[in-house]
Amino acid sequence: MPRPAHPSRRRLFSRAALLTGAALLPPLTTACSRTEPGTGAPDGDAALLDGLREQGFVRVGFAGEAPFGFQDGGTLAGEAPTLHREIFTALGVPELRPALTDFGALIPGLLAGRFDVVSAGMAITPERCAKVIFSEPEFVSPTALMVRKGNPHGLSDLKSCAEQGVAVGVLTAAVEAAYAKAAGVSPSAVKALAKQQDGLDALVAGRIDAFALTGISLRWLAKVNQAAPVEVLEPFVPELEGKPRYSPGGAVFRPGAGALRDAFNRELAGITGDPARYVRLLGRYGFTEREVPPASLRTADLCRA
Repeated sequence: MPRPAHPSRRRLFSRAALLTGAALLPPLTTACSRTEPGTGAPDGDAALLDGLREQGFVRVGFAGEAPFGFQDGGTLAGEAPTLHREIFTALGVPELRPALTDFGALIPGLLAGRFDVVSAGMAITPERCAKVIFSEPEFVSPTALMVRKGNPHGLSDLKSCAEQGVAVGVLTAAVEAAYAKAAGVSPSAVKALAKQQDGLDALVAGRIDAFALTGISLRWLAKVNQAAPVEVLEPFVPELEGKPRYSPGGAVFRPGAGALRDAFNRELAGITGDPARYVRLLGRYGFTEREVPPASLRTADLCRA
């Protein structure tokens, strides 16, 4: 698949993970715990990384979505925690302290100071950039369709779904719903589902004919449901408002934490600039060289898209 020149946004999920007591986690050290009124943003940006090093851990919010960030036998696993653990260890902060949080509460929780970074493979979108600051992209993952084994309707992308008049499943509040509408799928044929597993189950039961999500998510879903009679089609690039959407995601920091974000970005560049290292770290979660973001893909451009 050709490398995208101007990727724009990933899906916006609403997860059903339970909100845990993240607010009970220990606060940052005094040097970096003060905040600007009403924002939760630290006023001691230059001291923030030093404070994290001194306490030995960074608090991370995640949403329980495989393969981006989830618990595996009590261990924090997935693309974002694995990548962030590598980066923060290099920065002198060896421990991630996780807070399982509903996806819609991740940014509010970050701004309220309940954690220091969001480790959830969150999409970089202009709407979110207005509230928080993102790292450079950690991955790209175009959209794909999961269909029943044998692809009985001969589908390939959302436009083919519109042409065939089939029912398309999307996650609740996900951007795939907008992609489907832009492709001409009837609103009555778009079925909202709460969780990834709900999409696969609805597909197998015949309640929908295709499940639209990022290709990396669907490949993981198929992997953990190997007995299910489904298949994942080749990824495609949907359009919204006449522009291609390539699905980049990254780490999220509070406004005012620019020095921490910049230090994170320097370490991230060493990983995304070395595809072999990237795949060694993340290959177990289905990430390949196709998901490595190109050097030309910059968060500043995505925030203006």
